[in-house]
Amino acid sequence: MFRVPATIAAIFILAFGGAMLSAVYALQATIGFGSIAIGPWSAWPMAQTEQADPYAKAHRARAGQLLLGDAEGLVFFADNDSSGGRLITECDYVVTGQTPPARFWTLHATDADDTLLEVNPAYPSAFHSQNVAKYENGAFAINISGDPKTGNWLATGRRYQPFKLVLTLFDTPTAGSSRLIDLQMPEIIRGACRNG
Repeated sequence: MFRVPATIAAIFILAFGGAMLSAVYALQATIGFGSIAIGPWSAWPMAQTEQADPYAKAHRARAGQLLLGDAEGLVFFADNDSSGGRLITECDYVVTGQTPPARFWTLHATDADDTLLEVNPAYPSAFHSQNVAKYENGAFAINISGDPKTGNWLATGRRYQPFKLVLTLFDTPTAGSSRLIDLQMPEIIRGACRNG
């Protein structure tokens, strides 16, 4: 007597649960369509505009983050080095080169959930265009490591985990440019690794 209704209820629960899980996965997997990749760096220039696709809008709403307008700036993410290897705190890296033209830029590291890496408060956890030591030609080299380094050093902490680098360009003419793919971005070069 209750066999058919119970079967139907179980099917609905499985279908609803599967739909919810797939929607959550889709929102975590992508910021939306229209991404560009320049070396190890990726950006979604349309994610913060009115032309953003439904996935980008849902991702923005779920994350609860304010995104920069297309005239305000552009955010680049890197979770791999320039050779394609995954960024992990067990290894040292050097971010070297120049950023595209921008009035101001910032660089910091986050974990997979976009939370800042936990480091000793006395250690540098971010750099910006005004506090980084540069060469005469405007290029820079930032050491990214869990161990202290000379020069520009961005601490990643001692906890073994994958991480992402976030480079934000503020007030940049590249944000509204259709030639984003031609930009020169800094390289991310992997160095020595410790045993995890």
